[in-house]
Amino acid sequence: MPALVASDLDRTLIYSAAALALTMPDARAPRLLCVEVHESKPLSYMTETAARLLTDLGDAAVFVPTTTRTRKQYLRINLPGPAPTYAICANGGHLLVDGVSDPDWHAQVTARLADQCAPLAEVQEHLLRAADPVWVRKHRVADDLFAYLVVERELLDEDWVKELAVWAENRGWTVSLQGRKIYAVPKPLTKSAAMREVARRTEADLTLAAGDSLLDTDLLLAADQGWRPGHGELADTGFTAPSIRVLPDRGVLAGERILREFLGVVRGA
Repeated sequence: MPALVASDLDRTLIYSAAALALTMPDARAPRLLCVEVHESKPLSYMTETAARLLTDLGDAAVFVPTTTRTRKQYLRINLPGPAPTYAICANGGHLLVDGVSDPDWHAQVTARLADQCAPLAEVQEHLLRAADPVWVRKHRVADDLFAYLVVERELLDEDWVKELAVWAENRGWTVSLQGRKIYAVPKPLTKSAAMREVARRTEADLTLAAGDSLLDTDLLLAADQGWRPGHGELADTGFTAPSIRVLPDRGVLAGERILREFLGVVRGA
């Protein structure tokens, strides 16, 4: 039976220039590989060593990129190694099979959201009304499933985020602050549900996962083994569990460490 590796991407395996956290002297910095270009500019990176590890992992396990990104945002990433058969996008709202969203899975998800939480329109209207234009730069809706704000982090009133989280909780939604983005996501929209579906289809007998944000919590807890880096929302809150390994590594070198950990388990299984 194959092992399934479901990993978050941004700030887990791939990193923007601002998130690299390179603390060593410049001459000792790792060589980087650009894995995403947006509007003709390099946007996301991993180390060249991480690229080799990911290629090896893709040969040894069912690797499933697992992201809150929309399908469009995910598809501009060019990861090294074998092209993944499956990918989880929009926080589980879309299950891509060979790059195409599975319509049956998406229909199941949208039916669950309609039944279990407040509608997206209500949440979007609240965000438009309540957010302060002083620190909001963009309002966005992702694949008609959830909403997020792009903000000026240094101007953001983080008490407002806490108040938003309480408001959202009462409507079946959750709030996550990641870098310059505030996400409002329906609670039934989860990466873990999509991971379980891929595990069922592939008959995987071992599931591994990694992630750094609040939106990765359910994924990490659902996997047989999970890893989180020393940065991000989960590190800031001290989140852990018996099946989760907390790594001290931060920034792009954490991505490299996570891939080493994945490979070590897969090869030893």
